[in-house]
Formats: sequence, C-alpha cells, structure tokens
Amino acid sequence: MRLITEPYLTQVSNCPKNGRHILAQYDDHSIVVYAAYRPAIGHFAATYGYFGGEFSFERMSWIKPNFLWMMYRSRWGTQNGQEVVLAIWIKRSAIEEILAAAVHSSYVPELYPDKSAWQKALKRSQVRLQWDLDHHPSGTKLERRAIQLGLRGEVLAAYAKDWIVCEH
Repeated sequence: MRLITEPYLTQVSNCPKNGRHILAQYDDHSIVVYAAYRPAIGHFAATYGYFGGEFSFERMSWIKPNFLWMMYRSRWGTQNGQEVVLAIWIKRSAIEEILAAAVHSSYVPELYPDKSAWQKALKRSQVRLQWDLDHHPSGTKLERRAIQLGLRGEVLAAYAKDWIVCEH
C-alpha cells in the first residue's frame, strides 16, 4: 500500500483553518495513523507488520492520523526515542472502536456530569483523546486542532497485532 501524496500548498487549501478535525488518509477499509518509535521498535514493526520485540504493552502508545502533527511532535524524526516515524494502516472499524472508547485527557463539562465522573472514566479508559494545536511545516501553531489517541491495555494489544492492515 502506498501513501497518496500531494504538494502541501495544494493540500492546505482544502483543509479547515480552525476547529477540531481528524485529517487523515483513509478509504472504506483502512485509515493511516502515524507513530514514532525508537529504531528497534520501528524497524521490528516495519519488518514484520506488527508490533513486538521491544514494544511495551505496559505503557500507553500514541497514534496520530495527522502527518504534520506527528512530524512536529517527533521533531521531524530527530527527537530521542522517536527517530523512526511509521505510517500504519489500521482497519477503519478499529479507528471507530478507538474513538468510541476514548476519554478526553482534560475535563469537558459538556460530556461528563462532573469532574469526578470524568476522572473515573479516565482511570478506567484504555483510550485517551487529546486535541492539540496543529502545526505548519515550519512549526508555527495553527488555529486548527489535531487529534492524538493514547492506547493501552487490550486496545493497545489489538492495535499492535490485530488491527494493522498490511501486505506481508
């Protein structure tokens, strides 16, 4: 599977300027998410088509559908421990399951009856959702928000092995 690319200046004209948006490459069956890892983890995943080896199932792992947000976060692959940036095709049904299970990292009064209910949901959740400022390729912050999703527990295990779509 190949990524579909186009010049940034062409793409940016079609993107919303502000608000919360999931900007991603997808089709009816899959969606591309990005993640950055240490070389040993990234190379294992690229070689075998799943996460194993030194990949930790004991900690939260973050995925981002937005390429530029991933590149900003990893400092274009120069951040220590994030030198290998992967484009990972996962099942479209998986991202829907992930989003349905997500709990916001910060309290959103419109979604939870009170802060205590949110804290309990956050503690139980296997998916953490954050809306962070998106970035221009230069690093300048934009008004638009980009989603990132933290996975742990059974959701992380399913992501690491069962939900990846690959041609190995």
